[in-house]
Amino acid sequence: MSTGSHAGRPKSWVAVAVIFIGFTVGGVALTLGPNWPVFWAGAVIIALGGVLSWVVDIMSDVIVDEPQQ
Repeated sequence: MSTGSHAGRPKSWVAVAVIFIGFTVGGVALTLGPNWPVFWAGAVIIALGGVLSWVVDIMSDVIVDEPQQ
């Protein structure tokens, strides 16, 4: 049994948080009207989070464990 953590690095979680904030901004904008300028601001935040995730190499946090039985 593996005792490793799938938590990831703090840098990666910051990138995830930025993307989550973008989805939240966009979702709230759609329910309030829709308010298209705020929706597109959320889309820009998501794109910035995507660039940030590429910069911090978020995919290197992937951990492949042996199958558990």
